[in-house]
Amino acid sequence: MVEDEQEIRELMALHLLRQGYKVTECPSAEEAINELNRDSGYQVFVLDWMLPGMSGVDIIGKIKAKNPESSVLMVTAKTEPQDVVEGLEKGADDYIAKPFHPSVFIARVKSLLRRAQHKNSKAPDESEYSMGGLRMNFKTYEISFKNEPLHLTPSEFKLLGSLVQNEGCVLTREQLIENIQGEGINVVGRTIDTHVFGLRKKLGEWGDRIETIRGVGYRVKVDLA
Repeated sequence: MVEDEQEIRELMALHLLRQGYKVTECPSAEEAINELNRDSGYQVFVLDWMLPGMSGVDIIGKIKAKNPESSVLMVTAKTEPQDVVEGLEKGADDYIAKPFHPSVFIARVKSLLRRAQHKNSKAPDESEYSMGGLRMNFKTYEISFKNEPLHLTPSEFKLLGSLVQNEGCVLTREQLIENIQGEGINVVGRTIDTHVFGLRKKLGEWGDRIETIRGVGYRVKVDLA
């Protein structure tokens, strides 16, 4: 946990400790890097943006390079859409604005941990995805919900594939455009929103899992079961 304001840092640490998590507190990015060099086994990094010296977003790349399996949660007062987008594009997996409710903070940390566990459980066969009755085969481009075949356009399939393969994480519209752009597929601006609208209609109740992060992009909720 990297936060220069002691009261906030200790409060977040207390809530995590009460949930049974082990927490290491760092008041600066430099101290966090030193800790990372000593122990790269951390599962989640909680970063403030505005820190003395090096900022929180400046060390995301160092964290991911040292421990690519770890997740990064930004907890910051920089809440303009462009700030959120920058944090996510630098590699943050989720973003919470200050002030925040402790229950939301804990829920986001748990979500990142579940996502990591879910990803590891699916590692043996990354060509298949299954959650909540939805099944996708990335080799055959087949998709079904509750054993009923669905008919998606190539863009819709790629868009949904990007979201489910990054389950629990916010993807910006720019990231989604980059992921689904290709030969014969030209995606610009609000086209992503149109595709998401179509996806939700075709997916029925499963479509409720696709969350809109206003001003930023979309994510698929992690299965709580």
